[in-house]
Amino acid sequence: MTAPDLSYVALVVDEPETSAAIFEKDFGLPREDFSCGDRNVPAISVGRSALAFFRADDPLLGADARKGVHHLAIGSDDPAAAAAASGIATVNGVSDGLGGRPQIELSRDATCGVRTRLTPTLGLAPASSDLVERIDHLGVASADNQAAKNVFIEKLGCVYESQQTDSEVETISENFTSDTYNYIFHTRPSQLIGSMRVTFITVGDTEFEFIQDLTSDVQADEARHDAAGTTRGDRSAIARYIAGRGAGLHHIAFKTPNTIEDSLARIKAAGHRTIDTVGRPGSRRAQIGFMHPTMIGGVLMHFVQREEI
Repeated sequence: MTAPDLSYVALVVDEPETSAAIFEKDFGLPREDFSCGDRNVPAISVGRSALAFFRADDPLLGADARKGVHHLAIGSDDPAAAAAASGIATVNGVSDGLGGRPQIELSRDATCGVRTRLTPTLGLAPASSDLVERIDHLGVASADNQAAKNVFIEKLGCVYESQQTDSEVETISENFTSDTYNYIFHTRPSQLIGSMRVTFITVGDTEFEFIQDLTSDVQADEARHDAAGTTRGDRSAIARYIAGRGAGLHHIAFKTPNTIEDSLARIKAAGHRTIDTVGRPGSRRAQIGFMHPTMIGGVLMHFVQREEI
């Protein structure tokens, strides 16, 4: 089965022009603008898809848009027919989208919190650079991965890729050293402090990464953007996101042909902040490294270094 194309990913940022310029200059990716009512929306080609940059008050987004990954658009030549065939409830019927293309918005409640629209692809030529090959995945804070599989595979025609469980276990040891009774070593019972189920579903040349917290009885850590992450910290980030915003799109990741260290160093040399400075283990036997969300005005992004299977 062939996965449907991903038309574009909508990012809400402080300054769309500034963010698009960063992807042009520092990522080496081409730009094309699309009319949207009385304004232009900058778009950047990435792999076979694109990033479209919006302000939070853009009318196309609707009410209560926040900075970050806002919605994705799945390619469809006939959005109304595709929506009807999926059986998923829609919002307000067909309307004009980027470049006047027809679009239809699916009910967020019916798509496991993922803001999803159907619209024809933007017709951009595939693009990559020596820093970014394509969008590796779109991270989703998920409340129910099985429900997500039912929606995006069974109803929208996306393709199952893989699933894994990430866990972090803490073991505390105590050492007692005496000048008379010698040395005693004691280990306390191990404690599970973070666990997630991660399900990958292919759309176009990228994947959804549905991340479901499996340790809801563990208190979430405070948010930190100044230190490299761990499984416990990543699990906490998902728990906090769902508690504050509900399930939905959380971050975007780019596959790089370089090492994580090289990619992060290039971003830092261009004058941007990063969270990670070296690669750390990620899903699918990858090394990952996060940029700071202030880089393009509130969007959490990271690089992925991995071999394809």
